Amino acid sequence: MIKTRLSLLALLIAHSANAETLTNNEKINEVNIERIVVSGSRIVESIDEVPASITIINRQQIETQLKVSHELQTLLATLVPGLAPSTGTSSNSSQTLRGRSPLVMIDGVPQSTPLRNGSLGIRTVDANVIERIEVIKGATSIYGNGAAGGIINYITKKAASDKKISGKFSVSNRFSAVKLEDSSGQRVEGMINGQLDKFSYVASASYEENGLQRDAEGDVIGLKYGLSEAKMENYFTKLGYQFTDDISLQFVYNYYESKQESDLVDVVGSVNTGVKTYAIRAPEGTSALGEPQGPNNHNMMIKYTDEALFENTQLVIDAYAQDVENIFFFSPVLANLDDGYVGGQSLIKSDKKGLRVTLNSQFEWDNVEATFIYGIDALNDVTSQPLVDGRFWVPEMDMENLAGFVQSKWVIQDNLIIKAGIRHEEIDLKVDDYSTLKLCAAVDVCSVPVDVVGDVLNYRATTYNVGIRYNMADYFQPFASYSQGSDISDIGRLLRTATVTDIALIQTEASIIDNYEIGITSEINKLRLEFSAYRSTSELGTTNTYNPLTGIYVPVRAPQEIYGYEVLAIYNMSDELDITATYAWVEGKDTANDIYLGAQQISAPKGTVNVNWQPLENASLSLTYLYVGDRKKFTPEDGVYLGTNGPVDSYHIFNVSGNYEINQDWSAFIGIENLFNQDYYPSKSQAYTYSGYNVKGLGTTVNLGASYQF
Repeated sequence: MIKTRLSLLALLIAHSANAETLTNNEKINEVNIERIVVSGSRIVESIDEVPASITIINRQQIETQLKVSHELQTLLATLVPGLAPSTGTSSNSSQTLRGRSPLVMIDGVPQSTPLRNGSLGIRTVDANVIERIEVIKGATSIYGNGAAGGIINYITKKAASDKKISGKFSVSNRFSAVKLEDSSGQRVEGMINGQLDKFSYVASASYEENGLQRDAEGDVIGLKYGLSEAKMENYFTKLGYQFTDDISLQFVYNYYESKQESDLVDVVGSVNTGVKTYAIRAPEGTSALGEPQGPNNHNMMIKYTDEALFENTQLVIDAYAQDVENIFFFSPVLANLDDGYVGGQSLIKSDKKGLRVTLNSQFEWDNVEATFIYGIDALNDVTSQPLVDGRFWVPEMDMENLAGFVQSKWVIQDNLIIKAGIRHEEIDLKVDDYSTLKLCAAVDVCSVPVDVVGDVLNYRATTYNVGIRYNMADYFQPFASYSQGSDISDIGRLLRTATVTDIALIQTEASIIDNYEIGITSEINKLRLEFSAYRSTSELGTTNTYNPLTGIYVPVRAPQEIYGYEVLAIYNMSDELDITATYAWVEGKDTANDIYLGAQQISAPKGTVNVNWQPLENASLSLTYLYVGDRKKFTPEDGVYLGTNGPVDSYHIFNVSGNYEINQDWSAFIGIENLFNQDYYPSKSQAYTYSGYNVKGLGTTVNLGASYQF
């Protein structure tokens, strides 16, 4: 049994972009690499031994979706049940996982900025460097703060183990089929990788320029988190050295940048006026206000692995650093005419440095196999939200986080799996004295600035998890689990709207999320079915309320309950044809006031169908269908919808893609997004009533390209 688990690890390490399977023993022959998960327990394990809902997206699925669009929000919304629909913009605000914000990671390195959640974490790396994506659903504390909704972990590519050098290069052109004018955008990407004795390497670069993004009517989509004329570049390298059969060292660096450099300006509408927001060229003699919006993200990680520190014990040490700067759009909400500011443009700056020490020990007695995962996590996160003009909206928050954890897994008689764990978190958050900003929604409607005395806020939390799974037979594999997450996310939003003079008086307490889940997996011949239902509660959720005196939305903390279910069906009709269908429904309430939660957390129902067909040995086709249902839980106040409470009407989107292998080296591909040119507003655009947010979705857009591999 222990050899089987170690073989799983060997299989994952040896896997590369062109590796299919690895045969170590009879049991491993049956294990597909796509059925192995790392993120859920911080060890390599089979997905069929995890008592929780997990989605694994493999490289083949990623490449199929990328033929249509390189936007990760769209890819994830299509393939992950429980993740809210794509916003169609660079922001993932409202794109929650089971009604709460997920923690986004690259190879286990946090990308989200939970201290001031700008909802930009999903789009922090180019999809070209991703080998697989693991999505763990439901609150968890296995990686610490910020995983209230679960984890999205981008796992980057590994070097091919059987070649000194191999590579792939691709070029493509993307344009609107509704109105071609100025819509053409280009993309070029390349990657080389290989192994030289004990040294392995991967190096990748990509550059993309968008043209004008046009809706179904041919108009340019609005600019709030817009993608028109954005330029994206990504540079990635992964270097490894195998000192012995057991000891290895790995270095990873990734740089990602996206900037919207454009002379476009918005023609502003809103949900309440019924007029869409769209963009036009700035009139002669004027120019777009502010700096180019978008993220600038540096990631670096060093990993040391010793597979045999002691007998049956593995050691992994991760040291990582992330430096991110997210620049937002220019907003008149940040105006202060008394001081000469007609608006403002904020940016979130976050500098993280972390160290993780993880040990994994395995033991076996008769028909019981026990695994213990234990270690220490340390993190320093310094985050702030200044304005480009020099004002400070959110003061610098300096967080020191130290945590210890123990996770156990028991496999009894090969088919009964029990998992239990505990994590203790100690967080000290330092904030110096600061003043809130004077902001004016109108000439005579301004907030009153407050001088706030800083302090060191201390958080102590112990969280638990337990789960059980019984693989009685292929057709009956039920599970049940309980997990907790400790969350102090978005403290920055509480600080910037302070109305008291001492930080100790602001309601900044941590929120403990209790997550309950039951589910079942069933495999009958060529059909695989998965069903799960969940309930998530927290005593201190965070929502918004509108202050009519200042025109500003301020956070409100109140108990929340979120509940829902998900269904997935996969049918492999033949080696050439497979169909995957999903449906997810979620709802949530502020239980103190018995009111529904808005779209910032709760999405409309979502269903998807993916059909993959290989009619010829060298040709493949894929069809994707997305359904987003109605959600109408709120009534207007004095004829006006407020906050994120706008009504959502259903819509249907079809995408199609195809690939043709010309020869062993060359292939050509095509992707069409919104095949039937559905004229629609994404669900976020319908629900967010703020001025300028009601932008339409992308009209029919074509992506043509070719790739060469060696």
